[in-house]
Amino acid sequence: MCGWLLNVLYLLALTATGPLWLYRMVRHGRYLRRWRQRLGAAPVRYGLQPVIWIHGVSVGEVNAARALVAALHEQLPDFRVVVSSTTDTGLAAAERAFAPSHEVFQFPLDFTFVVSRALRRLRPSVLVLVEGDVWPNLVAAANRRGVPVVVVNGRLGPHKGYPRWRLVRPLAARLFNALEAIGVQHEAYADLFRALGVHNDKLVVTGMMKFDSARVGDRVPGQEALAEALGLGDREPLLVAGGTGDGEEALVLAAFARRRAAGGPLSRARLAVVPRKPERFDEAAGAIASAGFTCVRRSKRPDGTAGAPLPADAVILGDTMGELRAFYALASAAFVGRSLVPMGGSDMIEAAALARPVALGPHTFNFPQAEHMVAAGVVRRVADAGELMDALETWLSEPAAAAALGRKAQAHVRSQQGATRRNAELICRALGRRPALAPGGIATDAIRESAHAR
Repeated sequence: MCGWLLNVLYLLALTATGPLWLYRMVRHGRYLRRWRQRLGAAPVRYGLQPVIWIHGVSVGEVNAARALVAALHEQLPDFRVVVSSTTDTGLAAAERAFAPSHEVFQFPLDFTFVVSRALRRLRPSVLVLVEGDVWPNLVAAANRRGVPVVVVNGRLGPHKGYPRWRLVRPLAARLFNALEAIGVQHEAYADLFRALGVHNDKLVVTGMMKFDSARVGDRVPGQEALAEALGLGDREPLLVAGGTGDGEEALVLAAFARRRAAGGPLSRARLAVVPRKPERFDEAAGAIASAGFTCVRRSKRPDGTAGAPLPADAVILGDTMGELRAFYALASAAFVGRSLVPMGGSDMIEAAALARPVALGPHTFNFPQAEHMVAAGVVRRVADAGELMDALETWLSEPAAAAALGRKAQAHVRSQQGATRRNAELICRALGRRPALAPGGIATDAIRESAHAR
């Protein structure tokens, strides 16, 4: 599609959706910063040091990029790495993970003159898109400048992304075939790209980088401070519903309330609810109160406060960013949300990597690895909130079996690692470098292979 036509369509779309953006600015304080960068004021590259531009649309993609950046520094120490993100939460995560060693900036709007300005200022040697977020004007502008564009950790949602792209299949094929290479998480995603007309030689199944970035162990930094601030006792079982979505907290809380009233193992357990999106914190607090519990917000009990004992009817609300992993580390068992409702699931790898028994609902279509984890017997699939409570009660009643399941899940995570190295090699090839043959080596030899060569 011609750039000028896309620019017109973007302008019309912005005009039509303007009230929504304005509402989010006023109500949630979003999109208020970095407007110069949104309009292409990317960091200026001075000198001759080549640049790798890595983009992750939000928190999940930014976190997945952490191990990749380390791998690239190892193989390509002569390159400078800069990181962009689209959302406020993604930028905050990027600042925590990469600043001040790496420049972090706002991803530009996909108007021709905006992306051309960003590329002109930054002059990257390669543009790396984590998981996707492929914009046509940016790809076209990069192609005109001879900048290869590589997707790593690529995915294509079968219920959202793929149906939308299928509506414009010829344009999708043209866009994706303009990329240097697409490293996908799973063969199922490769099949969806092929169905859109993407050439097979553009596709490489590299695996999911999240397995590499997951902290494999039994503890994480900050968990003791979290427990102390919340007043959690050493012998008090904690159940965590993490990454929950719209309407899901009410389902879990109602089932939890019924089981507690009936006595049994859940009557002595504590529940923590951690919504996936910060704008839903207040909604989740309302759901906790509506279910008859006292809501204790993590934000009201920051580290360093004297953790007063929790009320008997308290449910903890994790209303801070970046602490879900610490909640999982404190848990006796975990439920990974957005899966009891048809939202496609949340990341189940972090809880599994911490050797916790993990339950998932029936809706995990955004995570094809979930099916393999269920089939391997390392996580448990539940049909509804009632079955979820059954699973949690079983794990609390049989701690040895629960611990064994957690260790099995952790071992599975270890077995799936290596995607970061494969994606780093993909980027090396896109830059005309031969990947290092052994860990710790440097990619220095010029090659003439295509980026997808193995």
